[in-house]
Amino acid sequence: MRRRQFIVLFGGVAAAWPLAARAQQAVKIPRIGILSPSRSQDASPNRVTLKAFVAGLRELGYAEGQNITIEREFAEANADQLREAAAALVNHKVDVIVTLSTTAARPVKQATTVIPIVAIGMADPVDDELVASLARPGGNLTGTSFLGPQLVTKRLQLLSEVVPEHSHVAILWHPHAYGDRTMDGMVKEAEQAAQALGMQLQFVPANTPEEITGAFSGITADSADALCVFPSPMLFAEYSRIVSIVAEKRLPTIYAAREGAELGGLMSYGANLGDLARQTAPYVDKILKGAQPAELPVQQATKFELVINLTTAKALGLKVPAQLQQLADDVIE
Repeated sequence: MRRRQFIVLFGGVAAAWPLAARAQQAVKIPRIGILSPSRSQDASPNRVTLKAFVAGLRELGYAEGQNITIEREFAEANADQLREAAAALVNHKVDVIVTLSTTAARPVKQATTVIPIVAIGMADPVDDELVASLARPGGNLTGTSFLGPQLVTKRLQLLSEVVPEHSHVAILWHPHAYGDRTMDGMVKEAEQAAQALGMQLQFVPANTPEEITGAFSGITADSADALCVFPSPMLFAEYSRIVSIVAEKRLPTIYAAREGAELGGLMSYGANLGDLARQTAPYVDKILKGAQPAELPVQQATKFELVINLTTAKALGLKVPAQLQQLADDVIE
């Protein structure tokens, strides 16, 4: 009798095993697609920003390969590949698409009105027509903004503290980094600031990484005294190469992100993009738990860092005023 009961019991447990296995398989692991416009090599500053975002997810309890799956796509600084990668993520029907910058957000926004999009470090999402307003985005996209156009004046003011008066300042820019209204706004801000500071500006475009070397040929030919690098995901990814060229040409340069100064540039002023990426992670968490992007306000950066590389200043024969050093968030010696 006991043996018969054991056989019946064992048979019932054995029959339940497939059910338990199917129940485990039925637990859906969220899939996040990440799209970066940059190259895929680890040295890219954009790659560092994406790692900061993943670290932000980890702080919220998400472990890749355990309770979340991440699919990464890199456009290798190619506009056609960027559109193809955006379409691929949409076709894979991921639960959320995270984009690095406006540059990546725009093709994804064009590819889907259904899948939620969380953008890291947008320039001006309203002027770029990605959201209806910062408070109520109104569509399937939200995220964070680093206030790209608004900081141009401040960078030129800071540069004027360490370069001679009436300097000839070159602006290295990527004309199609963001929408036309955003780029026009940055250009106008720079022109107005230069007029007030007594600077002569030279706008030098670079639409691809391959055009950067040629751009510097024009800067050298016109004998620029200093350089300001405009915000751009493409230029950001090429900071290492830009810093190397600038050092060879002995050109004092200010960058839009601290990575420029950390790599050897003279100074930088802007939002900490790593921190901004971490601040973007909670949006993904909220969306996976049922929140709608349309109701999640775009978060603007509120802290901006001034980083000064004194080693570079000395190599260039420049004296950074003590007062400016005291204002800096970080001084590299």
